[in-house]
Amino acid sequence: MKQILILSVATLFFVTTSCAQNNNKDKNNDKNTSATSQENSAVQTASYAFGVDVASTLKNYNIEGFDVEKFNEGFKNSYNDDGKIDYQANRQILQDFMTALQTQKSEKNINEGKEFLEKNAKENGVITTESGLQYKIIEEGTGNYPTADDKVLAHYAGTLIDGREFDSSYKNNENKPLEFPLSGVIAGWKEGIPKVKEGGKIKLFVPYNLAYGERAVPGTIIEGYSTLIFEVELIKIVK
Repeated sequence: MKQILILSVATLFFVTTSCAQNNNKDKNNDKNTSATSQENSAVQTASYAFGVDVASTLKNYNIEGFDVEKFNEGFKNSYNDDGKIDYQANRQILQDFMTALQTQKSEKNINEGKEFLEKNAKENGVITTESGLQYKIIEEGTGNYPTADDKVLAHYAGTLIDGREFDSSYKNNENKPLEFPLSGVIAGWKEGIPKVKEGGKIKLFVPYNLAYGERAVPGTIIEGYSTLIFEVELIKIVK
């Protein structure tokens, strides 16, 4: 009886130990599986983010008729490196295409801006200066006129001539006005903002040569040779 009891205890200990070891192995396997799953999930999430990033960059070029299926085909072939791609020839294709696209967009933006300003000059209340800047006083202020050497506090919103907004202190700066020196802004602002008094609001129609010229503004929808519209609320001159 004593031998059977001892044997039973020993057997129970063995079974219990074995189960514990198996449970630990299962837990370790679960941890490894979970870690691998998390790594795969992170890679998948990052892969998606890469796709979004590339697509958002391409969308800024606003290429009419862009073929997503051909893009996917080229992406897969290059990523899998099938050895059939002539990368030098491919770079030349892109360079030629982008040069032609930029020329086309430049001519389009210049012509559309010119037509817009010619029509806008006839609108009630719009004044055209010698430089080609156009402005309209929306609200008369009660304070002083700033000078080109002053620092001002102002709210503003900027759009293209088609109405698309590219910047706004109301939205992008937590609805807080910005403080800036007039000596450090585009020519259209240097000339235009001194046309309104403190507390007033002015609308500026800025031809490309008084805005950002022939260059596009990275990270925005502003292309080269773009005529821009700004609505500026001059809160005060900062002393």
